[in-house]
Amino acid sequence: MKDSTDIIAKTVGNFINNPISRLIIRIICNDCKKCGNRSDLILRKYSGENINLCFKCEFLYAVLSLIITKAAKSFEVPKNEMKEYLSDTIFRRGLVNVLKGISYYGITKPQITYAPFLVVWDWTHGCNLKCKHCYINADKKLDDELATRDAKKLIDELADCGVVALSFAGGEPLIRLDFFEVASYAKKKGFHVSLATNGTLITQKVAKKLKKVGVDYIEISLDGAKAETHDNFRGIPGVFKKTLEGIRNCLKTGLYTCIATTVTKSNFEEIPEIYELAKKLGVQFLIFFNFIPSGRGKNISNQDITPEERENLLNFIYEKMISGSKPQVMCTAPQFGRVCMQKGTAVPTHFFTQEVIGKYAELCEFIGGCGAGRLYCSIEPNGDVQPCSIRLLFRPS
Repeated sequence: MKDSTDIIAKTVGNFINNPISRLIIRIICNDCKKCGNRSDLILRKYSGENINLCFKCEFLYAVLSLIITKAAKSFEVPKNEMKEYLSDTIFRRGLVNVLKGISYYGITKPQITYAPFLVVWDWTHGCNLKCKHCYINADKKLDDELATRDAKKLIDELADCGVVALSFAGGEPLIRLDFFEVASYAKKKGFHVSLATNGTLITQKVAKKLKKVGVDYIEISLDGAKAETHDNFRGIPGVFKKTLEGIRNCLKTGLYTCIATTVTKSNFEEIPEIYELAKKLGVQFLIFFNFIPSGRGKNISNQDITPEERENLLNFIYEKMISGSKPQVMCTAPQFGRVCMQKGTAVPTHFFTQEVIGKYAELCEFIGGCGAGRLYCSIEPNGDVQPCSIRLLFRPS
C-alpha cells in the first residue's frame, strides 16, 4: 500500500496547483488597501496572534489556513509546530516566497520560487589575506564597487522581490567601512543577515558592533588545526592566532558562529583535529567546503583530495552529524546526500533518488538539486548578478 503521507502530499499538490487556487494565492500575496501586508498578517494570525482583518482578508485567511494545515499534515508536521514556525518573521517571508512562486509557476519539480531564498553578495574585492583558493582573486577594492547609496537601493529591490536571506562575502567584507551601515539597513528590511569572513578583523569592539546591527550568523574560515597549516593556506604569517581571537570574540558576544573549512590535501589529515578545535572553542556549527579550483584556486588544482579521501571525509562527517554532539557538522559536497541515504538518513540537499520514500521523497523533489539561479544567486561587488558564487569556472581566463 502506498505511504499515506505520499497520498496526502499529492492531494495537497493537486489542490494548490488548481488555477483557481493559484489565483487566490496570488491575491493573498498582494497587499490589502485596508489591512496592509496581507500575507504576513494572515500567517501571523494562523500562528496565534489576535489580528483583525477585513472581510476579504478573513476569507483568504480561511483558504490559506486550509492549505497550510493540509501541507503540514502531508509532511507530518504537527499544527502547533507549524504555528511556532510561522511566528518567526524569516520563516513567514520564506513561505510567502514559495507560495508566490506556486501562484505564478504552479508546482514544479524542483520548485521555482518567486525569488531566490539566498543572495550571496561579494561585498568587496578587497581583502587583507592572500588565500590560495580564493575564487575571486581578492586583493584590492575595485573602482566600480557599489557605493553605499546604491547598495541600499539594491537591498530595497531584493526586499521587494521577496529574497529571504542576504549573505555578505568577499573578499573580506569588513574591509569596507560602510559594511555596518548597509548590514544594519538590510536587517531593518527584514533579511536574515549573515557574514562570511576570515575573522582576523573581529576585535571585541567589532564583534559587539556586529551584534548591535543584528547580524544573525557569522561564518569564519579556518583551514587548519595548526598555525602553520592555516597561515600557509591563507598566505599571511600570524593569521591563525587572529582568526581564533575573532572566533572567541564572536562567541563571547553571543553571535551564532560557524567555522568553515575548505578541504584540500594540505589539511585533510587535520580534519579530526579541526573538529576537536571547533568543539573546544564552542562554535555552534562546522561546515566543510568542497575545494573548487576557480580564481586563484586554479593554481593549486592538484591539491583537491582523491575520491577515496572524500569518501572517508564524508563518512567522518556523517558519524559526527548523527552523534548529536556539538558542533553540528555539515558539508557542501553533493555526494554527501548519497552517503546519508545509503546509511538510511534522508538529507534533502543537492541530491535526490527514488530510493527515498514518503515525505522525504516529496520534499527532496520539491527542493531539487543545485539551486544556482533558482534558490540562490550571487551578486558581484559592482552589482552584476551571477547564478552562483563559483562563477569563474564558466568564464574564459
